[in-house]
Amino acid sequence: MKDNTKEKNKKAKKPKEKKVPLTPEQRKKTAVRWVLDIICIILGSTSYSMGLHCFSAPNGIAAGGVAGISTLINAVADINVGILYGIINVPLIIVGFIFLGKKMMIKTFLSVSVTTLMTDYGLSFVPVYQDGDKMLAAIFAGIFFGLGLGVVYLREGTTGGTDIINKLINRKYPHFSLGAIMLGTDAIIITASIFVYGTLEAGLYAIIAIFISSKVMDMILYGSYEGKMLLIFSDKYQEISEYVMKNLDRGVTWLNATGAYSEKSKQVICCAVHKSEYSKIKRKVKEIDPKAFIIISNAGEVLGEGFHANE
Repeated sequence: MKDNTKEKNKKAKKPKEKKVPLTPEQRKKTAVRWVLDIICIILGSTSYSMGLHCFSAPNGIAAGGVAGISTLINAVADINVGILYGIINVPLIIVGFIFLGKKMMIKTFLSVSVTTLMTDYGLSFVPVYQDGDKMLAAIFAGIFFGLGLGVVYLREGTTGGTDIINKLINRKYPHFSLGAIMLGTDAIIITASIFVYGTLEAGLYAIIAIFISSKVMDMILYGSYEGKMLLIFSDKYQEISEYVMKNLDRGVTWLNATGAYSEKSKQVICCAVHKSEYSKIKRKVKEIDPKAFIIISNAGEVLGEGFHANE
């Protein structure tokens, strides 16, 4: 006789997990968070639109992404940049709904809508920087783009376009910063701008704008949480640890180690500090033990007690 137990188990439906209703306090926090998200996304998208409307598009700087593609098409077909931006984003938003989830893409749809409207209509009263120094145009386009992208990304949204692709790549390879990924995905658009405008300068100015944008964005996303990780090798590890804990209020971990040459056991101090604090520790360690060996490395983000909350 055949054992149909497995087949029955496969056919059996799994009971649906009951959602635990939110408490009034949790609902209030969620509502406040969404309001903040919406405000920040509108402000960030407006900043992005400012860079596009006032600096990059009028000066023929295709600074990557859908904004860059829209700028190139505008130069050839004379269609409004904002309208192009909205149309090109439609299929990308659909892809985003599939892979990035509804919450993020609702915010992305808001961002794309604001950018589309602001670029063509909302910022019509703002003076456009044109026929001036293109270097200034590239610099300020990059600043406004970076501010906009950074603020929108902070609230777990995107400005659409290649930002969606950048997010997908960053999710798969989190050790690459969003700024670095953005530089990579924009290379094709930069190359295309050289052919569309018929001059190498168009691509060079676009590179400047994108580089500045990536640096400003990374500063907003990672700057406030960036820190230093220290590994301190010293026989006076107790005295050094006491200084770090009492004077800087930082936690310290002792790692058991064995010297390969001396074959002696020793304690290695491991601690994470803010960028502004590591120079104090370095100076103090040298005072306590001039022979101390210190390894200092950059920490892209430091989360936890004493730093940014790990949400």
